[in-house]
Amino acid sequence: MFDLTGRTALVTGAGQNIGAGIAQALARQGATVVVNDLHAERAEAMAARISTDTGATTLAAPFDVTDHAAVSAGFADVPPVDILINNAGIAESMTVTQFRDTDPGQWEGQIRLNIQGVMNCCHAALDPMCERGWGRIVTISSGAGTMGSRFGIAPYSAGKGGGIGFMRAIAMEVARNGVTANTVALGMMSTGDDEIDAGLGTKVPVGRIGSPDDVWPPVLWLASEEAAWVTGQTIEVNGGVHTT
Repeated sequence: MFDLTGRTALVTGAGQNIGAGIAQALARQGATVVVNDLHAERAEAMAARISTDTGATTLAAPFDVTDHAAVSAGFADVPPVDILINNAGIAESMTVTQFRDTDPGQWEGQIRLNIQGVMNCCHAALDPMCERGWGRIVTISSGAGTMGSRFGIAPYSAGKGGGIGFMRAIAMEVARNGVTANTVALGMMSTGDDEIDAGLGTKVPVGRIGSPDDVWPPVLWLASEEAAWVTGQTIEVNGGVHTT
């Protein structure tokens, strides 16, 4: 089940954290994995690590997902991509400020990364997928894009919500071409600080916040042949904080 032998998967932002966990899981299932990261040294180090750990064929593809020309060149340098995981993100960019206290300069980064970055990668991947009659696109998003928040993250929510809407539209466009497009919306994820994580975990119905190991299983399913009848969906992975 979920055998990805013969498939090539490109994971953006895979040099660390959630993206790295997803890339490793895809490799374990037999996929050739392309590790993208903004930083070349991080992409190369993770690609080498995954190859050593799993024996899978891996490649590094460093590029900025918000740069359309760089994305196009990056996709041209790797094997045809069957599985695209849009994961690139910068946690530090989620400024907590009430919207009325922001200025337009604080909005641009969220829109460029979470909407334009996803659009750039899909634009590069979709034609070859449709021509081959098979493809999987999974965008890693956030519950902030599916529900309101009073904490002051409106530009972040706008970016994540826009990415979700885009995936739903793309799913309808390419469904007859054997290509699916889905979103995984995450809840509170580990900060790396055990004390902070424990406090946040008390707010989650299952009693803890998320880790990379909570993310790759649903992504693996959506990337597989077994999920061929699932498209245009947003899967909430949040420990029960937000139910739909």
